[in-house]
Amino acid sequence: MKALLQRVKFARVEVDGGCVGEIAQGLLVFLGLEKHDDEAAISKMMTRLLQYRVFSDSDGKMNQSVVDVAGGVLLVSQFTLAADTKKGRRPGFSTAAEPVRAEMLYEFALTELRAQHGVVASGQFGADMQISLLNDGPVTFLLEA
Repeated sequence: MKALLQRVKFARVEVDGGCVGEIAQGLLVFLGLEKHDDEAAISKMMTRLLQYRVFSDSDGKMNQSVVDVAGGVLLVSQFTLAADTKKGRRPGFSTAAEPVRAEMLYEFALTELRAQHGVVASGQFGADMQISLLNDGPVTFLLEA
């Protein structure tokens, strides 16, 4: 599993011209699910990203989490993050979770986030999504499980 976290001033996901999810300040999280991922790994990753300190404290140091700043989390499933890009000029997707399993794990991730944090929005699994954001910093981290 790979979770790409971007600290944002705002983020919005549209499908077919309509907004399906948006947040103000917080984290835009692109989630790439792989074959070996399971509910336990998802739960651990969701807790980790909620506690990951990427927001500045009063001294300007990254010592606060999205929970500490009462920010939002926008979770977007991103199949391409699971690609194998170690060699060649074309990504391979043999390590990615099968679509039915990936959708179930993505929904589980949303449930976990919503149980732990108040402001959670999502993209639409498997859809052609357009994402607008204002990256804050820019601050971007790749978490891997």
